[in-house]
Amino acid sequence: MRIPTIAWEGGVDGHATLIDQTLLPTEFRLIQIRDIEAMWEAIKVLRVRGAPAIGIAAAFGALLGIQHSTAGSFEGLRRDLQEATDFLATSRPTAVNLFWALDRLRRVADDNAVLPVPELKQLLLDEALGICEDDKQICRAIGRHGAELVPDGAGILTHCNAGGLATADYGTALAVIFTAHEQEKRVHVFADETRPLLQGSRLTAWELMQAGVPVTVICDNMAAQVMREGKVQLVVVGADRIAANGDAANKIGTYGVSILAKAHGIPFYVAAPTSTFDLTLPSGDGIPIEQRDPAEVAEGFGRRTAPEGVDIYNPAFDVTPAAHIAGIITERGVIAPVDEQHVRAMVEA
Repeated sequence: MRIPTIAWEGGVDGHATLIDQTLLPTEFRLIQIRDIEAMWEAIKVLRVRGAPAIGIAAAFGALLGIQHSTAGSFEGLRRDLQEATDFLATSRPTAVNLFWALDRLRRVADDNAVLPVPELKQLLLDEALGICEDDKQICRAIGRHGAELVPDGAGILTHCNAGGLATADYGTALAVIFTAHEQEKRVHVFADETRPLLQGSRLTAWELMQAGVPVTVICDNMAAQVMREGKVQLVVVGADRIAANGDAANKIGTYGVSILAKAHGIPFYVAAPTSTFDLTLPSGDGIPIEQRDPAEVAEGFGRRTAPEGVDIYNPAFDVTPAAHIAGIITERGVIAPVDEQHVRAMVEA
């Protein structure tokens, strides 16, 4: 896919544009985001989603939050920036890239406190655009490292969406697949449907078809059978937060896929930029798990499929233990074996 998932148009007084992913695959629509409240809503309801893309959206949202600030001093603008970033931080708790991007903007502000307010606003815009551009290059590097792990003729299973729609351009898990395809390796992807919001069937399958990559959609509970039939040679997924020991949080259902892969002797890989690592957490036990609206399960896409009044449990993510992960593919290389020593050696390099 070569359509930017999210972009900034204009200068300091400009606005963000993004693909409304809630409408795919039946409708493709670019929408304009002109204020911080609209960006918060876009992140919360998954118009923009995927850890790297959420980070970029948060950075652009912070710019929108200070865009019309009337502060005449650094102290005033810094207060407005803090208010904006605090608000955006309440949108989604699991994707660490969101907090990483907001911290990056605050550090830039603090490091340049002597600048006049207009120059500081421009510098913050340049930093946000830099986050977006860096992500494009990072995704390409992840693709190059990951493609080396893909044998010709491989069947690849993936869960949720970690493609261009989840990043600035090329994806993380799907970058591995796109690169292997561009290298003329014969690959066939099995895309888990990914209940309850169907990011696999709605988004991953759409992206792969756009790129001409052979893809078959399966229901989540079919993965074991497809593996048993010998159709899958590796699993590649993305991540929203990775702890220091390599435990990785990704879309709900990923943990189950890792168990199935282990049972069938299939290597299970995670693809993510180093910005997705949270080295303050010793293990995945400390990763906050977002709880989402029960209506996503009980009446997804407008049709009720559960009795009125029944209890619903709807965690958005689960955590795959490092012991289930054959390698974590980053822009700097592949972490293997996956443990704290090798994670820190790669991330802190």
